[in-house]
Amino acid sequence: MKSQAVPGLQHRTVLLEEAIEALALDGARCDGIYVDGTFGRGGHSGRILEKLSAQGRLLAFDKDPEAIAVGQALAAADARFEIVHDSFATLDAALDARGIGQVTGVLLDLGISSPQVDAAGRGFSFRNDGPLDMRMDTTRGMSAAQWLASESQENIEKVIRDYGEERFAFSIAKAIVAGRAVTPISSTRQLAQLVAGAVKTREKGKDPATRTFQAIRIFINQELEELEIGLARAFDRLAPHGRLVVISFHSLEDRIVKQFMAGRARLPQPDRRLPIRAVDLPQPELRLLGRTMPSDAEVDANPRARSAVMRVAERLPASGGLQ
Repeated sequence: MKSQAVPGLQHRTVLLEEAIEALALDGARCDGIYVDGTFGRGGHSGRILEKLSAQGRLLAFDKDPEAIAVGQALAAADARFEIVHDSFATLDAALDARGIGQVTGVLLDLGISSPQVDAAGRGFSFRNDGPLDMRMDTTRGMSAAQWLASESQENIEKVIRDYGEERFAFSIAKAIVAGRAVTPISSTRQLAQLVAGAVKTREKGKDPATRTFQAIRIFINQELEELEIGLARAFDRLAPHGRLVVISFHSLEDRIVKQFMAGRARLPQPDRRLPIRAVDLPQPELRLLGRTMPSDAEVDANPRARSAVMRVAERLPASGGLQ
C-alpha cells in the first residue's frame, strides 16, 4: 500500500500497516513525539502523520539526498514533521538540539529502498549497469569503486565473508585484485562479471553477485555499526511504554536486533546463594511484543518483502528512560 501523504513517493513500503499498528498510535499516544529513523520515500512517515494529532510530532532521518528532498517537501506542507540529513545513529544529538528528552516511539526500516536499487546510477544493483558507488549519502564518504581500488585482498575477503556470508570470499577477493590490475573496476557490471567468474556454484535462482554486493554495500555505509549505535540511542530515549519497531531484511541485521531486544528483556539471574529479595532484583527493561513477517499476499505483490522480519518491543516503566 502506498501512502498518498508524501509527494514523489515511489517506494512500496513493506509491512506498512503492521508497523503503524505496532507503534500503537491511539489515545493519548497520538499526541506524542515519534522518530522514523529511515525515511526512505516516506511510506511509514506519511501513515504516522495521518495518525498523529495536531499536537503530535515526527522527526525523520535519512542519509540519501534524494530522500531528503522528498522529506523537505513533506516538511513544507506539515509543520508537525521535520527531516534530518544524517544517520539515525545521530539521534541523540538531533533530539538534544531540539530540546527533546523522551520519545513515544521509534521505527527503523532497515536496508535500501526500491528507488535506490532501481536507479542504475546509485550502483547498488548488479542487474543494471552503472557507476560502482553504493553510498547511501552521495555527498560524503568513499564509493565502492574507490574502496575496491585501494583495499588489500585480505580486507576485501574479510568484508565479503563477514558481511555477505559468502563462502567463496577468498576466490572473489583474489579475482577483484587481479581484475583491477588490468583495468579499474568502476562499474557494477564489471564487478558482477568478476564475481560470476569466481563463484563455482550458487543457489538456484540467486545471482552469484548477490552476497558480494550486499557485503560491500553494508561495509561502505557502515550499516551494522550504525544499527548497533542507533538501537542503543533509541532505547535510551524511549519514554515508559514507548515502542521500538524494527524491520530487518537480512540475517545479520535481524540477529543484532534480536539480541539487543532479548538482552534487555531478560531478567538478570542473581547468585542463588546470596540473600537477595525479589523486590530488590534488577528488572527487565523491555517487553517483547513479537515478531511479524509479510503475508503471502504482500510477498506476491512485492517480492522484495519476502525476507523482511519486524520485531517489536516496549520499554517497561521500571526501566525509566532518559529523564
